[in-house]
Amino acid sequence: MNRRTYLALAGSAAAATLIPVGAFADSSLAAVKARGSLKIGVKYDNPGFGYLKAGESEPTGFEIDLAHEITKRIMGDPGKVQFTQVISSNRIPLVQNGDIDMFIATATITPDRLKQIAFSNVYYSAGQSLLVRTNSTIKSYQDLAGKTVCTAKGSTPEQTIHKLVPTADVQTFDGYTPCYQALLDGRTDAITTDNTILVGFRNQDPKDFKMVGGLFTFEPYGIGIAKGNDTLLKAVNDALVSIGNDGTFNKIHQKWLNEPLPANWKTWYGMTAEKAGDEFANQPARK
Repeated sequence: MNRRTYLALAGSAAAATLIPVGAFADSSLAAVKARGSLKIGVKYDNPGFGYLKAGESEPTGFEIDLAHEITKRIMGDPGKVQFTQVISSNRIPLVQNGDIDMFIATATITPDRLKQIAFSNVYYSAGQSLLVRTNSTIKSYQDLAGKTVCTAKGSTPEQTIHKLVPTADVQTFDGYTPCYQALLDGRTDAITTDNTILVGFRNQDPKDFKMVGGLFTFEPYGIGIAKGNDTLLKAVNDALVSIGNDGTFNKIHQKWLNEPLPANWKTWYGMTAEKAGDEFANQPARK
């Protein structure tokens, strides 16, 4: 796929209708099983994690495979899932309203988000980084003072970069494909978000783009579920335990990230949402 086709597809996906339609539907485990399928929100514009390819009807990626494995363990069949496109700014309202049962969408567990919805235990540990052009002089977030940096509206990277570099000119869009286009066009100096997202964009054109700055935050990913939906939350956490114990998680990680699990993966995989939110909030300030 060439770059123009990639951008056109991702842009059209991001423009899709994202308005809640099934307000306050029942997403309890009993209701899900009676319905016969899980409704899971995923991203369509994050290569490697959740991405809808041209001509395909279903997205692919790390989180898509994880969603199928969770569905297999809850519903008995990995195919009993309905995917809905979500973006950073609408995934919480969609799960609150019951339009989706849960989302698996590169979502960091934070104390503020835990006030709005419940989260599963941690399934991935990411970190915020930077994507720039290969000829850029930017080496870390400290070089962003007076520069333009792009990220997704409503994301934790947006909040973090405002705190770390208050003099940076922060652009926000509904998703990261417009940021990638802005970097291509020279309208922004850098993109900042989780490394898991940036790797996918860098790999579209590794000669022209590079990642810099290392990982300057701890971003524990969790699966978003409505508050009070304890039966579904327990089922998801039980599924994650099974996926971690039987080697499935390692296979998914190897398949999509092309590397084995890090040696310390058991220090974060399965961490409770409450602990993850606390560690996110109290992580040391980066210098």
